[in-house]
Amino acid sequence: MSPNATSRDAAGRPRRCGRAPSVANVTAELGLCLAATRGVVVRAMAFDPNAPAQPGSGIFGLPHSAEEALVVLVPVPWEATTSYGGGAAEGPRAILDASRQVDLFDLDVDRPYQHGIHMLPIPDDVAAWNEAGKAAAAKVIEAGGAGEDPALLEALAEVNALSEKVNERVEREVLRLLAAKKIVGVVGGDHSVPYGALRATAKHLERSFGVLHFDAHSDTRQAYEGFAHSHASIMHNVLEGIPEVERLVQVGIRDVCEAEVDYCASQGERAVVFYDRAISRRKMEGEPFAKIAREIAAALPSQVWVSFDIDGLDPRYCPHTGTPVPGGLELVEAVAVLREVVRAGKTIVGFDLNEVAPDLADEDDEWDGNVGARLLYKLVGFTLASRGRAKLAD
Repeated sequence: MSPNATSRDAAGRPRRCGRAPSVANVTAELGLCLAATRGVVVRAMAFDPNAPAQPGSGIFGLPHSAEEALVVLVPVPWEATTSYGGGAAEGPRAILDASRQVDLFDLDVDRPYQHGIHMLPIPDDVAAWNEAGKAAAAKVIEAGGAGEDPALLEALAEVNALSEKVNERVEREVLRLLAAKKIVGVVGGDHSVPYGALRATAKHLERSFGVLHFDAHSDTRQAYEGFAHSHASIMHNVLEGIPEVERLVQVGIRDVCEAEVDYCASQGERAVVFYDRAISRRKMEGEPFAKIAREIAAALPSQVWVSFDIDGLDPRYCPHTGTPVPGGLELVEAVAVLREVVRAGKTIVGFDLNEVAPDLADEDDEWDGNVGARLLYKLVGFTLASRGRAKLAD
């Protein structure tokens, strides 16, 4: 078996397989240095990044606590307004489980793990709100909307109230972490969940910033199906509710309604859309994707939040996501865009990854979680590189 092959742990799950840790490896490995960076104190610890993930380890098999880690991930198991396939609420768990077999050596960014990465516990209260919200939302979705029906209007109000509770909880958590000088990433959940994090980021930065949005969908519907914070309305809510977002740059959009096209056009230069159709035609005519990636990066302001819906990728990478759409980006193309953002000197102020949904019918099928975990590691790495905390590979 090669050092990078995949083995199985005692529970039968795949895990990273590397050289057995030796005293030389453990003591020589940088791991986490004893240092204070921007007020974040990190203690030295014996850790071998080439070894298999250890029992009880955290995200990516890492040993860091929330206090030790510079990068803290906020899981949000919420998908109440999902209108087609389900399972996104299980995304944080699926990504966490699969992450422990991701090799820590990265070909794009040098040692992303070095400053520490930690995922907070999956919150039980949000999971409970999700179950209640899904039950109420199902009634509205099945009826095609609440209309004037008192019972359906009550169910709609319940979902909207729970959505606001989720937003407020995420906003408080992210504000707390930003005050502690952490780099924050949100792991959904459906694509409604980063709204509170974006609101917190606007308050913390006290300056304008942009959003780089990877998705198959525009997500600019107004209160889709009556849900004020529908997964299909996140970018409409951002543009209307967070004036600090000076520009929205969308990439991979290919499933969109006429009203969304008109709405984005009405925003003028505040909304720039790289439709999948246009990207595909340029590639078919022989234009290198590297040029397109540079154009996307150039359209962004200096401070950028990255919002990544996994269905922005070709659905073979995310077959169980809630609303898969044929077409989309290759994973290497998404990585190329992120790399160009860093090369262009932009600072990634935070990120979210959403709509990763495992195969609920087969618990041994970890493909969606596997891809999600690898994409999450890339988001962490490029965010660190954008802040001068890690070096881009040549």
